[in-house]
Amino acid sequence: MGQLSAPSSPPAPTVAGAAPAAVPLTATLARELARHCRAYREPMTRKAIGQLATTVPPFLLLVGLMLWAAAEAWWPGLLLALPAGGLLVRLFTIQHDCGHGSYFRSRAANDRLGRALSLLTATPYDSWKRAHALHHATTGDLDRRGVGDVRTLTVREYRALPWAGRLWYRLYRNPVALVLVGSPLNFLVLQRLPNGMGLPWRAAWRDVAALDAALALAVAALAPLAGGVAPVLLALVPTVCVAAWVGGWLFYVQHQHGDAVWERGGDWDFHRVAPSGSSYYVLPRALQWLTGNVGLHHVHHLDSRVPNYRLQECLEGHDALGRINRLTLLGSLRCARLALWDEGSRRLVTFAEACRGAPVRQS
Repeated sequence: MGQLSAPSSPPAPTVAGAAPAAVPLTATLARELARHCRAYREPMTRKAIGQLATTVPPFLLLVGLMLWAAAEAWWPGLLLALPAGGLLVRLFTIQHDCGHGSYFRSRAANDRLGRALSLLTATPYDSWKRAHALHHATTGDLDRRGVGDVRTLTVREYRALPWAGRLWYRLYRNPVALVLVGSPLNFLVLQRLPNGMGLPWRAAWRDVAALDAALALAVAALAPLAGGVAPVLLALVPTVCVAAWVGGWLFYVQHQHGDAVWERGGDWDFHRVAPSGSSYYVLPRALQWLTGNVGLHHVHHLDSRVPNYRLQECLEGHDALGRINRLTLLGSLRCARLALWDEGSRRLVTFAEACRGAPVRQS
């Protein structure tokens, strides 16, 4: 493929309110961007500690207020679950970076912090770390689907299912089921079991059981202060639900968007598919702060060793990065209808488009 020349400088000014012109991502440009991202791998301890200092104390303060409120009346605690849930998303992003070994220079420091944060995020650190590494290694590969991603069928696979299978898949891909129900269910229930997390069975059980025991002890320790187990759960469960809803939606639109790319076998190329299959979710500054820059997901998939607190710096260092797979808040709502990969038109399509007989390439 021909090379697209893109200056390694901040994006040029555009008409007020207009998005920069999109850049076609060739294999050559993808490798150029991967080389660019490597320059931003070095962790910055001061920034890492600063991010923790602006996240952990306010989160613990909000949880403390929620526990106090839950003992007196339930509704103030539910209101506080909104900001607390937002901060929990930010904490999850930090734990996620620890799993990539990118947050601190020291592997031991990353693992210690990641395991400590797992008590707040209710996410087993080692199991999730392994499953997420597999997600990065297989993103956009039609022949290696199923680990750490949203289940996505091709149009041909969907048509081949019996009616019960098609009904189940439609229910699964419904945004209400997938995000509003599925995300909290995953964090609160499924992650309490070592199910499909990428580690050997015994190691997964050890990892999950240790976290479950720690969570039970934490609830037991807080119960006398809050007036019982029920007030503790009334404070913590809504917070986890808010974080799960936000995180579930983010995870969905990061790979289920109109510019997503999927390939098979020898056509799959990590350097091209990783950024092509990942969106650049353009969020308001406050939401980008709360989500730990995770909306810059195309940059993250180009190089997962770039810490979240350097993703914006990396994006601004190369003009092309700001013009790939841009997705606005309003535009992301349209992604909720996408459900199937059409190998004929090479794009994600809706159920309605599939039923109208979108072209399907025969293998």
